[in-house]
Amino acid sequence: MNAPRNLEFAPPDLPLRDDVRRLGALVGRMLAEQQSPAFLEEVERVRTTAIARRQNGEGIDKLAALLDGLPPQHALALIRAFSTYFQVVNIAERVHRIRRRRDYQRKGGARPQPDSLLDALQRLRQAGVDAAEVRDWLERIDVEPVFTAHPTEAVRRALLEKEQIMVAALIDGLDGQRTPGEQAADTARFRMALTSAWQTADSSPVRPTVDDEREHVGFYLTEVLYRVIPVFYESLEEALGQTFGIATELPRMVRFGTWVGGDMDGNPNVDAGTIRATLEAQRRAILGRYAGELQQLARVLTQSIGVVGVDRQVLERLEHYRALLPEAAAAARPRHADMPYRLLLDLMRARLQATLDDRPEGYAGPEEFAADVDLIRRSLEHNRGIHAGWFPVRRLVWRLRTFGFHLARLDVRQESGVHARAIAAALGDTQWEAHDPAAQACVLAPFAGGESVLPQVEEEGNRRLDAVFAALAEARRRHGPDALGAYIISMARSRADVLAGLAPAPRGGLGDGDGRVPLDVAPLFETVDDLRHGPDTLRDLLADPVYRQHLAARGDMQMVMLGYSDSGKDGGIAASRWSLQRAQVELLQVAREAGVRLTFFHGRGGSLSRGGSKTTRAVDASPRGSVDGRLRVTEQGEAIHRKYGIRALALRSLEQATGAVLVSSIRPRPPEPREELWRRVMDTVAEASSRAYRDFVGAPRFMDYFRGATPIDVIERMTLGSRPSRRLGEDAALSNLRAIPWVFAWSQARAVIPGWFGVGSGLQAGVQAFGEDVLREMARDWPFFRTFLDDVSMVLAKGDMGIAEVFSRLAGEELHAAFFPRIQHEHRLTVDWVLRISGAAFLLEHDQRLALSIRLRNPYVDPISVLQVDLLRRWRASGREDGALLQALVAAVNGVSQGVQNTG
Repeated sequence: MNAPRNLEFAPPDLPLRDDVRRLGALVGRMLAEQQSPAFLEEVERVRTTAIARRQNGEGIDKLAALLDGLPPQHALALIRAFSTYFQVVNIAERVHRIRRRRDYQRKGGARPQPDSLLDALQRLRQAGVDAAEVRDWLERIDVEPVFTAHPTEAVRRALLEKEQIMVAALIDGLDGQRTPGEQAADTARFRMALTSAWQTADSSPVRPTVDDEREHVGFYLTEVLYRVIPVFYESLEEALGQTFGIATELPRMVRFGTWVGGDMDGNPNVDAGTIRATLEAQRRAILGRYAGELQQLARVLTQSIGVVGVDRQVLERLEHYRALLPEAAAAARPRHADMPYRLLLDLMRARLQATLDDRPEGYAGPEEFAADVDLIRRSLEHNRGIHAGWFPVRRLVWRLRTFGFHLARLDVRQESGVHARAIAAALGDTQWEAHDPAAQACVLAPFAGGESVLPQVEEEGNRRLDAVFAALAEARRRHGPDALGAYIISMARSRADVLAGLAPAPRGGLGDGDGRVPLDVAPLFETVDDLRHGPDTLRDLLADPVYRQHLAARGDMQMVMLGYSDSGKDGGIAASRWSLQRAQVELLQVAREAGVRLTFFHGRGGSLSRGGSKTTRAVDASPRGSVDGRLRVTEQGEAIHRKYGIRALALRSLEQATGAVLVSSIRPRPPEPREELWRRVMDTVAEASSRAYRDFVGAPRFMDYFRGATPIDVIERMTLGSRPSRRLGEDAALSNLRAIPWVFAWSQARAVIPGWFGVGSGLQAGVQAFGEDVLREMARDWPFFRTFLDDVSMVLAKGDMGIAEVFSRLAGEELHAAFFPRIQHEHRLTVDWVLRISGAAFLLEHDQRLALSIRLRNPYVDPISVLQVDLLRRWRASGREDGALLQALVAAVNGVSQGVQNTG
């Protein structure tokens, strides 16, 4: 199975081994209590059989014999039991990451944690960077994770909160100083949350609404990242001082975006109403957070006017607010009369409430609120208050700079065909979409430039577009321009597609006095062909006088979104990765020639098949000059939970991203003369890989095989998200299937085909044309190629051809015989060439911690997969009815997703 059987925990990871054993025992006691001792014995019997299968290289028969034909409710209980085991493994690993971080911090800066801010800054200093250069770059750093509503692991908020309790119980014991009584209390706390989670359904039976998705993302923004942001800046301050002696007021370097409520592409549930509702909900959430923090500060800043000085401006602002908010001022307690900070903070909280209630005495915007907070901060600085409350006030300053009154910038996305159909209806031109794009652009120019207004028509597509642009205009007035991100046009293939996105805006009321549209428009290049032609599309767009006028008003800043998901589904992972790399190089050149600054928005998914590589490796592998201080990237699915579910890990994720951006921007890799040859090699690898991939997925009856050999029919019935699995009104062809269910289904079947199929054929073609030594050199010295091989290795290591074969037989012997031998052949070819070129003896040899992590989960994931096959066979035979079989299948899909990770 391409992994050694004698992997052992390294000395630093021995505490993780102990945690896994201890928590596993707790799960066992919980199962015996909640189910029965006999049930626990059955779980152990299945687990040991699964371990023996992998250790002895056996087939699946013994494991299947234990699990086939079980009553659905009993199968469901087993699935949940195994899921619970690796959920505690997940928790143990996350807490161990915190343990390792603390170990590094205890040792000081002599050996900083790899990829930490301190590590990044020390590497820059070693590369000859001085303090002045770092200070100049700080103003240019802009890291923006963008949370999207594509959950392939939508953990219920109730379960998220229980996980926080379990994590806290473990973290409290990390220092080794707990008394026996405290340790017992920690264990009881953990067991309470564990048992309560067992008694809570893993997922809702109702498909989530956009409101539910917004609440899910809001948990990470308000419960985790709101608390983490000040610590991030404090860590950066400390690292800058330690490394370069820099002590300066840091600018805002991190902010957040969201697609929830704004991603209309293929989702009829998202419209102008969800845009308004999302912005309002985010406004309420962040203002509520500020109000709570002001209340806490009022308890801290109790300085008396007769004891210590207070700046005159604070006293003047207090008097002004007493007049502005007489009722709130009258409610102040007389005994607080000598505490000006406390009184002002109470009145600021009243003004925030007025803001929430849309009363005239509310704050006009975050700038007014920031001015009040800054008055208090400066007064504390001037009056010996640095150690008397200045610290929490400064934390509020950083939160306010990050979140404003909007919490996260809302992107809006729409598919180019929607614009085209609306334009056709508005112009009464039934042949509009058949016209040459250049001719379309000429017609659209006066509408996009504000010289004319598109005709008003009573047609659904135009009504929806008008409502959206009206909502965006209202959002700018009510929430300010910082509340809106980009207007993304998916499937953008010409400048006409971009102009068609701008043309309806003035009709909807989104325009300034000069007829310009105050909106950043980002074309999204998704397929391999779109990426290949993207530079020509951008060159044509930037040569358009109407669009250049629009762009000049936007500061000559152009955003381009790169689609990792659809390009991978379209041409396979090798062609996708290489098309993305080449496109960035060529798009940058086009922007430089036009005098435009380009920002890449990386549409990465959770899985490796959809671009979900580790952030530091992905940034390091980017083309020279492509980062330039900015990183905008989607976060979705289980990746959100893994990276931002716990405060310490969210901090680590932000530090890794920012450190990688600093290093890649300030000291990008030097030019590499060998890259000219390497690019030719990758052209060959990508072409041969894509040919093998497309031959496979384009074979006759492939979609019949896909639908039989994977649980796609279950996934389509699941309540994973508010968006359908394929665009409405379209058939079940591969081109119409969304990338998420495509990757998700193959991950469930443990074949993970989108993450590796065709790579072996591509590597073999590269070796035949250029020689093995050249590819070995690329693996050693080219970050792009090394990262690509590492990612493919990880996908291969998580797959299981034995289980994949059992899934394959569900499609029927004829289809199985037609397709599975091809899968086996390409799999063997890919594993062999990845190992040979990387110089590894087994998959993940260079990342044995990850290899061990996978091994920890296999005894629990494998039985769920075997149960899933049996349940799927029986459910299909029963006519795919709702009921106990489907309920157990849904649990199995969720279980495999959480166990394998990187699935969607």
